[in-house]
Amino acid sequence: MTTIIDARLGFIKPKEQNEILNILDKGGVIVAPSDTGYALLCRLDAKNASVRIRRLRQLDDDHFFTLLCSDLTHLSHYARVDNVQFRLLKTLFPGAFTCILPASREVPRLVQHEKRKTIGIRLPNHPILQPLITAHGAALMGVSLFDDSERNPDVYQLDKAQLNSLDLIIDVGELAVTPSTVLDLTVMPPTIIRHGAGDASFIERNTL
Repeated sequence: MTTIIDARLGFIKPKEQNEILNILDKGGVIVAPSDTGYALLCRLDAKNASVRIRRLRQLDDDHFFTLLCSDLTHLSHYARVDNVQFRLLKTLFPGAFTCILPASREVPRLVQHEKRKTIGIRLPNHPILQPLITAHGAALMGVSLFDDSERNPDVYQLDKAQLNSLDLIIDVGELAVTPSTVLDLTVMPPTIIRHGAGDASFIERNTL
């Protein structure tokens, strides 16, 4: 049975956070709010959970998961970052950006781009999710729960089978789907792969 935590007041209790962490530690799949909409999340090494997420979202093997980290020190554990990239990341995070960076050896192959050995990383700016990642002590991996066409969905739009495939939902009510801005930081100046919620105008100005 899926556990649902009511977080419509904008926070979760310590006891509830411990319950979430326990489910993640056991390899479970959760739905959590982020600054770009609801996300399906699991532990970085939870292969069975990643299969469940792909099945629920009907994703093929070419769809890559995003890593979610708590801060830049945390991020540097999973990505190889030089001084120029680090300074840029300080201006972007936390925020609605996904940055493509060279993956470190700590990142499982199932999350990496097979040929480029890169990874998409986020530091979400959300009062529930960011402290949760910090408390977990390791990166989470995930994908958006809803696609871009569903503008203000809530978790109760999921059908019974989808709900039953989840271990826990953090419910904050309706949450707008606002895809992150995707930046390729493996090249300089950075390339904007997708325009989204993050304001990348300063990058556009500096690349003209």
